[in-house]
Amino acid sequence: MTAAAIDARRARRRALLSRLGGGALRVLARTWRIRYVNRAPLDALRAARQPVIFMLWHGDMLPLLWVQRRQGITVLISEHGDGEIIARVAMSLGYKTVRGSSSRGADRALLGMCRAIDEGGDGAFTPDGPRGPAHTFAPGVLIVSQRTRAPVIPISAGASRAWRLSSWDRFLIPKPFARVTIAYGTPTVAHAASAREAASQAPRFTELLDQARAAANHD
Repeated sequence: MTAAAIDARRARRRALLSRLGGGALRVLARTWRIRYVNRAPLDALRAARQPVIFMLWHGDMLPLLWVQRRQGITVLISEHGDGEIIARVAMSLGYKTVRGSSSRGADRALLGMCRAIDEGGDGAFTPDGPRGPAHTFAPGVLIVSQRTRAPVIPISAGASRAWRLSSWDRFLIPKPFARVTIAYGTPTVAHAASAREAASQAPRFTELLDQARAAANHD
Protein backbone atom coordinates (compact mmCIF):
# COMPACT_ATOMS: atom_id res chain seq x y z
CA MET A 1 0.00 0.00 0.00
CA THR A 2 1.37 3.41 -0.95
CA ALA A 3 1.92 6.23 1.53
CA ALA A 4 -0.89 8.22 -0.11
CA ALA A 5 -3.30 5.29 0.28
CA ILE A 6 -2.34 4.87 3.93
CA ASP A 7 -2.89 8.57 4.57
CA ALA A 8 -6.28 8.44 2.85
CA ARG A 9 -7.28 5.43 4.91
CA ARG A 10 -6.26 7.18 8.14
CA ALA A 11 -8.21 10.29 7.12
CA ARG A 12 -11.36 8.23 6.52
CA ARG A 13 -10.94 6.50 9.87
CA ARG A 14 -10.55 9.81 11.69
CA ALA A 15 -13.60 11.25 9.95
CA LEU A 16 -15.66 8.21 10.96
CA LEU A 17 -14.45 8.31 14.56
CA SER A 18 -15.19 12.02 14.83
CA ARG A 19 -18.75 11.54 13.56
CA LEU A 20 -19.35 8.65 15.93
CA GLY A 21 -17.75 10.49 18.83
CA GLY A 22 -19.72 13.67 18.23
CA GLY A 23 -22.98 11.77 18.00
CA ALA A 24 -22.29 9.75 21.13
CA LEU A 25 -21.41 12.92 23.06
CA ARG A 26 -24.68 14.59 22.08
CA VAL A 27 -26.74 11.60 23.20
CA LEU A 28 -24.86 11.19 26.47
CA ALA A 29 -24.57 14.87 27.41
CA ARG A 30 -28.28 15.52 27.09
CA THR A 31 -28.80 13.23 30.09
CA TRP A 32 -26.39 15.11 32.36
CA ARG A 33 -27.64 17.36 35.17
CA ILE A 34 -25.31 20.35 35.04
CA ARG A 35 -24.66 22.87 37.79
CA TYR A 36 -22.24 25.78 37.80
CA VAL A 37 -19.93 27.13 40.49
CA ASN A 38 -18.66 30.73 40.46
CA ARG A 39 -19.93 31.60 36.97
CA ALA A 40 -20.77 35.22 37.89
CA PRO A 41 -17.30 36.65 37.05
CA LEU A 42 -17.48 35.10 33.57
CA ASP A 43 -20.99 36.48 33.04
CA ALA A 44 -19.77 39.97 34.03
CA LEU A 45 -16.87 39.82 31.59
CA ARG A 46 -19.17 38.61 28.82
CA ALA A 47 -21.58 41.48 29.57
CA ALA A 48 -18.64 43.90 29.25
CA ARG A 49 -17.65 42.27 25.93
CA GLN A 50 -14.26 41.37 27.33
CA PRO A 51 -12.64 38.39 25.61
CA VAL A 52 -11.42 35.68 27.96
CA ILE A 53 -9.09 32.70 27.77
CA PHE A 54 -10.36 29.44 29.26
CA MET A 55 -7.70 27.19 30.81
CA LEU A 56 -8.48 23.53 31.53
CA TRP A 57 -6.68 20.27 32.17
CA HIS A 58 -6.81 17.93 29.19
CA GLY A 59 -8.66 15.20 31.07
CA ASP A 60 -11.65 17.49 31.73
CA MET A 61 -12.13 18.34 28.06
CA LEU A 62 -15.24 16.29 27.20
CA PRO A 63 -17.88 17.84 29.50
CA LEU A 64 -16.35 21.30 29.04
CA LEU A 65 -16.61 21.02 25.26
CA TRP A 66 -20.30 20.37 25.75
CA VAL A 67 -21.18 23.12 28.22
CA GLN A 68 -19.24 25.85 26.36
CA ARG A 69 -20.46 24.85 22.90
CA ARG A 70 -21.72 27.31 20.26
CA GLN A 71 -20.06 30.32 21.91
CA GLY A 72 -17.55 30.99 19.14
CA ILE A 73 -14.58 29.95 21.28
CA THR A 74 -11.29 29.27 19.50
CA VAL A 75 -9.53 26.15 20.82
CA LEU A 76 -5.85 25.33 20.45
CA ILE A 77 -5.65 21.69 19.31
CA SER A 78 -2.57 19.69 18.42
CA GLU A 79 -1.74 18.61 14.88
CA HIS A 80 -1.26 14.89 15.60
CA GLY A 81 -3.85 12.23 14.67
CA ASP A 82 -5.91 12.29 17.86
CA GLY A 83 -5.98 16.08 17.62
CA GLU A 84 -7.66 15.82 14.23
CA ILE A 85 -10.51 13.79 15.74
CA ILE A 86 -10.92 16.26 18.61
CA ALA A 87 -10.82 19.19 16.17
CA ARG A 88 -13.61 17.72 14.06
CA VAL A 89 -15.79 17.07 17.11
CA ALA A 90 -15.10 20.57 18.44
CA MET A 91 -16.00 22.22 15.13
CA SER A 92 -19.26 20.25 14.99
CA LEU A 93 -20.10 21.87 18.36
CA GLY A 94 -19.48 25.37 17.05
CA TYR A 95 -15.85 25.89 18.08
CA LYS A 96 -13.16 27.45 15.96
CA THR A 97 -9.73 25.83 15.99
CA VAL A 98 -6.09 26.79 15.77
CA ARG A 99 -3.73 23.87 15.20
CA GLY A 100 -0.42 23.49 16.97
CA SER A 101 1.19 22.70 20.32
CA SER A 102 4.23 23.48 22.42
CA SER A 103 6.26 21.06 20.32
CA ARG A 104 4.87 21.60 16.80
CA GLY A 105 3.89 24.91 15.23
CA ALA A 106 4.01 26.72 18.57
CA ASP A 107 4.76 30.25 17.32
CA ARG A 108 2.16 30.06 14.55
CA ALA A 109 -0.43 28.64 16.94
CA LEU A 110 0.10 31.34 19.58
CA LEU A 111 -0.12 34.06 16.94
CA GLY A 112 -3.38 32.53 15.73
CA MET A 113 -4.80 32.51 19.25
CA CYS A 114 -3.74 36.13 19.82
CA ARG A 115 -5.42 37.13 16.58
CA ALA A 116 -8.68 35.41 17.54
CA ILE A 117 -8.75 37.19 20.91
CA ASP A 118 -7.76 40.58 19.46
CA GLU A 119 -10.73 40.21 17.11
CA GLY A 120 -13.05 39.91 20.11
CA GLY A 121 -13.37 36.14 20.51
CA ASP A 122 -12.63 33.87 23.44
CA GLY A 123 -9.86 31.27 23.48
CA ALA A 124 -9.23 27.95 25.24
CA PHE A 125 -6.03 26.09 26.15
CA THR A 126 -5.16 22.75 27.73
CA PRO A 127 -1.76 23.55 29.30
CA ASP A 128 -0.93 19.86 29.73
CA GLY A 129 -1.99 18.83 26.23
CA PRO A 130 -1.66 17.15 23.87
CA ARG A 131 0.37 14.32 25.43
CA GLY A 132 1.11 15.29 29.01
CA PRO A 133 2.35 14.56 31.53
CA ALA A 134 -0.97 15.26 33.19
CA HIS A 135 -1.21 18.58 35.01
CA THR A 136 2.19 19.71 33.75
CA PHE A 137 1.83 23.35 32.74
CA ALA A 138 2.99 24.58 29.32
CA PRO A 139 3.01 28.41 29.34
CA GLY A 140 1.38 29.20 25.97
CA VAL A 141 -1.85 30.38 27.60
CA LEU A 142 0.11 32.86 29.74
CA ILE A 143 2.01 34.26 26.76
CA VAL A 144 -1.27 34.89 24.93
CA SER A 145 -2.75 36.57 28.02
CA GLN A 146 0.37 38.74 28.39
CA ARG A 147 0.19 39.83 24.75
CA THR A 148 -3.59 40.42 24.57
CA ARG A 149 -4.29 41.46 28.20
CA ALA A 150 -7.20 39.00 28.20
CA PRO A 151 -8.00 37.43 31.58
CA VAL A 152 -7.40 33.71 32.01
CA ILE A 153 -10.33 31.80 33.55
CA PRO A 154 -9.53 28.39 35.03
CA ILE A 155 -12.37 25.96 34.37
CA SER A 156 -12.81 22.39 35.57
CA ALA A 157 -15.40 19.62 35.58
CA GLY A 158 -16.41 16.95 38.05
CA ALA A 159 -19.11 14.29 37.96
CA SER A 160 -21.07 12.31 40.54
CA ARG A 161 -20.57 9.16 38.45
CA ALA A 162 -18.02 8.83 35.68
CA TRP A 163 -15.67 6.64 33.73
CA ARG A 164 -11.97 7.45 33.76
CA LEU A 165 -9.97 6.17 30.80
CA SER A 166 -6.59 4.56 31.41
CA SER A 167 -4.96 7.25 29.26
CA TRP A 168 -2.20 9.58 30.46
CA ASP A 169 -4.76 12.30 31.30
CA ARG A 170 -7.33 10.01 33.00
CA PHE A 171 -9.91 11.33 30.54
CA LEU A 172 -13.26 12.06 32.24
CA ILE A 173 -16.51 10.71 30.77
CA PRO A 174 -19.53 11.41 33.00
CA LYS A 175 -21.97 8.52 33.04
CA PRO A 176 -25.59 8.84 31.86
CA PHE A 177 -27.70 11.00 34.19
CA ALA A 178 -24.65 12.02 36.24
CA ARG A 179 -24.59 15.34 38.08
CA VAL A 180 -21.86 17.32 36.33
CA THR A 181 -20.32 20.28 38.15
CA ILE A 182 -18.60 23.03 36.17
CA ALA A 183 -16.40 25.27 38.31
CA TYR A 184 -14.82 28.56 37.22
CA GLY A 185 -11.79 30.08 38.90
CA THR A 186 -10.81 33.70 39.39
CA PRO A 187 -10.21 35.62 36.12
CA THR A 188 -6.51 36.58 36.15
CA VAL A 189 -4.36 38.42 33.60
CA ALA A 190 -0.74 37.33 33.18
CA HIS A 191 0.69 40.83 33.64
CA ALA A 192 4.33 40.77 32.58
CA ALA A 193 6.89 42.79 30.65
CA SER A 194 7.88 39.84 28.46
CA ALA A 195 6.80 36.39 27.37
CA ARG A 196 9.55 34.89 29.53
CA GLU A 197 8.25 36.71 32.60
CA ALA A 198 4.70 35.60 31.79
CA ALA A 199 5.84 31.97 31.51
CA SER A 200 7.44 32.20 34.95
CA GLN A 201 3.95 32.63 36.44
CA ALA A 202 3.02 29.02 35.59
CA PRO A 203 3.06 27.84 39.25
CA ARG A 204 0.51 30.49 40.26
CA PHE A 205 -1.83 29.61 37.40
CA THR A 206 -1.40 25.90 38.08
CA GLU A 207 -2.62 26.58 41.61
CA LEU A 208 -5.64 28.54 40.30
CA LEU A 209 -6.57 25.67 38.00
CA ASP A 210 -6.18 23.11 40.77
CA GLN A 211 -8.45 25.25 42.98
CA ALA A 212 -11.13 25.16 40.27
CA ARG A 213 -10.66 21.41 40.00
CA ALA A 214 -11.14 21.02 43.74
CA ALA A 215 -14.35 23.08 43.58
CA ALA A 216 -15.69 20.97 40.72
CA ASN A 217 -15.07 17.77 42.66
CA HIS A 218 -16.35 18.99 46.03
CA ASP A 219 -19.50 17.11 47.05
